[in-house]
Amino acid sequence: MRAVLGSVGALLISAAILLAGGGLLSTLIAIRAKLEGFPLFSIGLMSSAYYAGFIAGCIYIPHLVKRVGHVRVFAALSALTAAGTLIHVLLINIPVWIALRGIIGFSFAGLYVLIESWINEQSPNEQRGQVLSIYRMVDLAAVTAGQFMLSLAEPSEFILFSVVAICICLAIFPISISTAKAPNAVTETSLNLKKLIRVSPLASIGCFAVGMTNGAFWGVAPIFVTELGHNVLMVSTFMSVVIFAGAMLQWPVGWLSDKMGRRQLILIISLCAVASGIFLWLFAAQSSQMMLVGGALYGFFAMQVFGLCAAHANDRAEPHEYVAISGGLLLIYGVGSIFGPMAGALAMNGFGPTALFAYTAIIHLIFAAYTLYRSIRIAAPDDSASYVAVARPRSMTIMRRIDPRVRRKKKAPKS
Repeated sequence: MRAVLGSVGALLISAAILLAGGGLLSTLIAIRAKLEGFPLFSIGLMSSAYYAGFIAGCIYIPHLVKRVGHVRVFAALSALTAAGTLIHVLLINIPVWIALRGIIGFSFAGLYVLIESWINEQSPNEQRGQVLSIYRMVDLAAVTAGQFMLSLAEPSEFILFSVVAICICLAIFPISISTAKAPNAVTETSLNLKKLIRVSPLASIGCFAVGMTNGAFWGVAPIFVTELGHNVLMVSTFMSVVIFAGAMLQWPVGWLSDKMGRRQLILIISLCAVASGIFLWLFAAQSSQMMLVGGALYGFFAMQVFGLCAAHANDRAEPHEYVAISGGLLLIYGVGSIFGPMAGALAMNGFGPTALFAYTAIIHLIFAAYTLYRSIRIAAPDDSASYVAVARPRSMTIMRRIDPRVRRKKKAPKS
């Protein structure tokens, strides 16, 4: 393990710097847009544009890597992201910001693919799970640090945008001078939605629902906090609480899903996500303590649904279908994430800031009802695949680690 970590150490440092900058930027954009008087729907549209660009990046970047190599693409996308970040403070304009969010989403999709594929290439099969667990810990710590960097300066100034640009630029340095062997170019880019829906309708609907809810959360939750009258530090605290709570329950949920079956646990977790949304809807406005408690509950449950759905789909896939299944799940999640921020913003515009979580509760309730319907209609299959925790999917590369690690003796029934 020490040798493996030595070979990916520079990559993990680059990932930490990159994720810290990205975590700061996503929250900063929402807060600054609010300060500039942008309509809430426009802020949601910016987040939707990010995910549209992200989907495009996941599809196109592997082709670009095949042509010019990992390091060059990483440097190019980092430069594009840093420039896009700084343009935000030069051109404060809604259409420009929407376009910039799409460009940055495209760039970040490629950056995630590059880092994760490089880490996977350097990790032997018997140690890949451990290495990726360390990567997820780096992810959690970096995104949390990014949230608290909001307190370094006023969001109304240019300083925080410069901090993000500096982080993105610095992320190039470790990966550029690393002596680790660059991975092979990515060649698997095909996405087969028909096959995915045929293999597991439940997972397909679930990933779309997660995109609708988590996309809304990441896009407009900072506005939810500020409209309740809290300061920027509380925005950082709330977002960090949700992130940390979501990560903390990943492994216990994975263990339970291996023991009791995916569908039963998906139903239970979805209903708990409904309850956490209702809690925030009813009580978040009462005090900061109630809001943070609700945020922890939301993180505990809502952030688990995607990983369960992904494992459920892979339980029913043949070995040659894993790449198509993983890519399809990510695409469906991305589509949901395009519509989610706009829907969440509309709910907040019409019914107040806490209506964001009334909206997430409704989506989770619909998905829970569909899960119950599938459970009654289709006999439970043998869930034999290993569960790998994923709170916030980012690329096809990390999605492939959700693939089952054991060989099946027979194909499970579709559900």
